[in-house]
Amino acid sequence: MPPPPRTKRTTRTTSTPATASTASAKSTGPAASGSRAATGAGAGAGAGNDCHGPGDGAATENPAAGGASVETGTARDRQYWLRLLPVLMLLTAVTRLPSFARPLWNPDEGYLATQARQLAAGGTLYETVVDRKPPLLPWLYRAAFALFGDESLWPLRVAASLAVLASALLLASLARRRWGEGAGRFAGVCLVLASVALVPEDTQAATFEVFMVPWTVLAMWCADRGRWAWAGVAVAGAVLTKQTGGAVLVPVLWLLWSRRMRPRYALGRPLSGLSAGAVLPVLAAALLHGPARFVFWTATGSGSYMSADGAMGHALLRALANGGLLLAGCLPMTAALLYVMRTRVRARSRTRKGSRPPAAPGTGSDRTTDVWIWLAASAAAVCVGFQFFGHYFLQLTPAVALLAAEALRHLTSRAAKAAIALNSLVTAGLLGWALWLFPSAELAHQQRLADEVRSRTSRAEPVLLWGMHPEGYWFAERAPASRYLTAGFLTNFSGGRGGARVGERYAMTGAWPYFRRELARRPPELIVDDSRGKPYGAVHTPTLRAYLARHYERVDTVDGAVLYARSPRPAP
Repeated sequence: MPPPPRTKRTTRTTSTPATASTASAKSTGPAASGSRAATGAGAGAGAGNDCHGPGDGAATENPAAGGASVETGTARDRQYWLRLLPVLMLLTAVTRLPSFARPLWNPDEGYLATQARQLAAGGTLYETVVDRKPPLLPWLYRAAFALFGDESLWPLRVAASLAVLASALLLASLARRRWGEGAGRFAGVCLVLASVALVPEDTQAATFEVFMVPWTVLAMWCADRGRWAWAGVAVAGAVLTKQTGGAVLVPVLWLLWSRRMRPRYALGRPLSGLSAGAVLPVLAAALLHGPARFVFWTATGSGSYMSADGAMGHALLRALANGGLLLAGCLPMTAALLYVMRTRVRARSRTRKGSRPPAAPGTGSDRTTDVWIWLAASAAAVCVGFQFFGHYFLQLTPAVALLAAEALRHLTSRAAKAAIALNSLVTAGLLGWALWLFPSAELAHQQRLADEVRSRTSRAEPVLLWGMHPEGYWFAERAPASRYLTAGFLTNFSGGRGGARVGERYAMTGAWPYFRRELARRPPELIVDDSRGKPYGAVHTPTLRAYLARHYERVDTVDGAVLYARSPRPAP
């Protein structure tokens, strides 16, 4: 994208440091990246966390100019965003296009859709409608279904696209404020490209990480501007979407702590605002849903699920596979980052030897410490529970994109554009994989199974799908007979750990007594054992096996799934 044209000034300004910096930044764009590499970094960054990049809604009035700099900055802001916004909108639309190609991408979407129907039917979250996740996304699905109907996930797909776009715009604003307009463009584009750099079922689904990322970027955006109460609210939004979103609090606190050396800067009031903003929304959610239930389902009730005993090898292989895929999907931008880092290391080495080489890229005030802390905190959050599902890695993408943008601005215009073009080709390959090559056998199986369930039951009759695919309830339009929508709650089975620590004794505390009461109170008309040889199958689960033997008879199989119907009541 060509840099915006310079705005013609109608008044004469005094050459103050502020106006000189602004004027210098205005003559800088992606095409001038090579000259920046020769003169050092930080031309548009200033010397502190309160400094503003050129025209980022922060132009300061110069009395000698009669306020002209404010008007010029505002006009430049408008022109910048009017050019960047359509580009990011188009890029987001293209990268999210595959999400509309399937009715459902992964079991998380099916789980949320089934939860939304349960809530619409009068269910109570964390009591008759349960999951190990915070409440924000189930209620978002519920609201979307109330407005647009519950037969399709297209409203959630649109919402996910808007979430990616919002993340890109916020990150572009953050990068522009620190490093100039070129960096802002790079950051927005890099984030959208990185958002699909994993397996399609992890990137195209409208699930937790996609909606958590904008909250984390907003928290950094607010903290960078010293809006601490709002930064806290954004941290709370991230936590209420998915617990690991709270990792962004670490770089936010770092930004606050880094200001302690400023004259007359007291940490007390900002820290109080940050704390109140972060704690009060979470506390309100806990009070709304019942503090004991809220804490159990979102924090304390997942001890066995969080353990990797006996499955560390499997977990590490999954981590390497998904981490490697993210690296491959972001390889050109990552290569640019590594190149700039290597150049900096060499420059520092030569400086220590007493020579005076030309300034290397990034030897100025790059202001990336907090971004590296953000990346490290996000990586630690990915490791929580040792599951390493692909969608967990989406939490890394904002920090990766921001670091890549900071590096790209030091390359020549031609090199930076080449890196973005190469990454776009990689993204095009991933989109092709999602549209035409990604397997759909499991989706087809769940749809066939749902058709069979629908043909054997009425809408008023509850069913039990014993498996790990709750989307079957949504496809079949049948109510679950239990609040436990997957067998994982009752056996601790998880795809992230294979068959380690699976069985009734590893179930969530109190799950089996509650489950037995549910079956006694309202027996399911049909039970489907969809384990297909997995270690949580009915044959490996004594309580369920005995219940089936007493009350049900085997009636059919569908692609390996076994159907059990209620036995006829004996004549009196």
